[in-house]
Amino acid sequence: MKLLLHMCCAPCSVYPISVIRDENIDFEGLFYNPNIHPMEEFNRRKENVDILSRTLNFSVAYSDDFMQQDWEAFKGSDEERCFFCYSIRLHKVASYAAENGFDSFTTTLLVSPYQKHDIIKEISEEAAQKYGIDFYYRDFRPGFRQGQQQAKEMGLYRQKFCGCIVSYEEAKSRNRKNK
Repeated sequence: MKLLLHMCCAPCSVYPISVIRDENIDFEGLFYNPNIHPMEEFNRRKENVDILSRTLNFSVAYSDDFMQQDWEAFKGSDEERCFFCYSIRLHKVASYAAENGFDSFTTTLLVSPYQKHDIIKEISEEAAQKYGIDFYYRDFRPGFRQGQQQAKEMGLYRQKFCGCIVSYEEAKSRNRKNK
């Protein structure tokens, strides 16, 4: 099996990669995250995925799509915004996997206890069916803390918000209140 691993960031990739490797699955990464804002944050996460890929010796394809206007214009609820964000990314990942000879795909979003796991799984299964590719489902959440600790030991940047402009503004507001 050849697996495409959607990577949202380096720290969230550490544990899923260990599981995938333990199962002797051939994989490559894809950094596709047009939701991450601002551009400095996008670049920092991308650079750290590159550091991780060189450290752990695996290939990653990178997309520089950046859709700030879409998130700034979005007027839905938090739940709707997350659904929009997951849908854009996971459909692109499934499409890319199907077009590039992969047998299946998965996402590191499934490691975070802060993400909407059931929605991610639902969208991924729908995208898999649409693009005629398998979705490799694993609940990686039990290894979240372990992966974060390993990322810290590797000196990887560990962000404090999911990535979209709304979560960025919320994180800035929290930081101001804590000072």
